[in-house]
Amino acid sequence: MPYRTLQDKRAVVTGASSGIGWHLAQQLAAEGASVIACARRADLLDDLSNKIQSQGGTCIPLVGDITSEANRQEIMDVADQEFGGLDILINNAGIGAMGRFDESAETRIRQVFEINFFAIAEMIRISLPRLKQGHSPIIVNMSSILGHRATPLKSEYCASKFALHGFSDALRAELANDAIDLLLVSPSTTDSEFFDNAIEDTTGRNWKIRGAMPPATVASKTIRAMKKGKHEIILTHGGRLIVWMDRLIPGIANRIMARYGQ
Repeated sequence: MPYRTLQDKRAVVTGASSGIGWHLAQQLAAEGASVIACARRADLLDDLSNKIQSQGGTCIPLVGDITSEANRQEIMDVADQEFGGLDILINNAGIGAMGRFDESAETRIRQVFEINFFAIAEMIRISLPRLKQGHSPIIVNMSSILGHRATPLKSEYCASKFALHGFSDALRAELANDAIDLLLVSPSTTDSEFFDNAIEDTTGRNWKIRGAMPPATVASKTIRAMKKGKHEIILTHGGRLIVWMDRLIPGIANRIMARYGQ
């Protein structure tokens, strides 16, 4: 039997207009959860909401920027008014940037951290009073394998995911006595709009790779881990290999990454 059922749970999913977030919202609704889907693109959110509702599910689209305190408060207000609280917070919104650090401006690293770390931390902060009153509450932080082993030309993104990894580990321990679970999800490259929507790419490289994991698969693996009460999942064999290589033969891993960054 699963550790957690998602039937009748009340959920917030950020970055829900496409990719992993879109599929997470749809799959949660299919499991019987009521979903607030948050993102900046109103037309795509409306399409998602209409699709979920046509299948008998519940989805409230909410347009906004989670780096805004007012938007974060609006999300919680809607959860209170429409659902009477919150059981699931999925922090999926994120942004990337590619290029050498010494050729970038200060604005790039600050923008990456505002979305990938600070907005997530503040979403969690404002949601905690609701989650403490929730039913089998859980926070899901969508991270990356690059939060375990950094690669060149994505230094700001890697740094933000390492920060999220450490924050998640500390917060999981802090919230244990409140019976709030925290799941950290670390995908490898996903077939999504991530690279198309990067705030900057000065490399001239084609970052999309053949065999990238479909976002629906990332979502289904995340949903399964939520049900089982997992604390962390690395989604690919290649990702697990990178982690173990970094731990067991760090010198070789460093030389490989140095060549990759040329």
